[in-house]
Amino acid sequence: MITPRRRVLRPPVGEPAPDPCQQGRTQRRRAQLAKDRASLKRWLTRLKRATKTVTDLHQRIARLEAALSAN
Repeated sequence: MITPRRRVLRPPVGEPAPDPCQQGRTQRRRAQLAKDRASLKRWLTRLKRATKTVTDLHQRIARLEAALSAN
């Protein structure tokens, strides 16, 4: 006589209980990320402006040197 196979009953897999320490850490990291992104945006704006100024000065100096050496 064949006996039916037993079924293994397992509890349903659910989300683990939220860890308050982990949630707080994640929230602080998200806040720091937002602050760092805003800071980077400001610095990149300044850097682009400074790079353009340096490039313009190099070109102006090169033109003046060429004009002075031609005389």
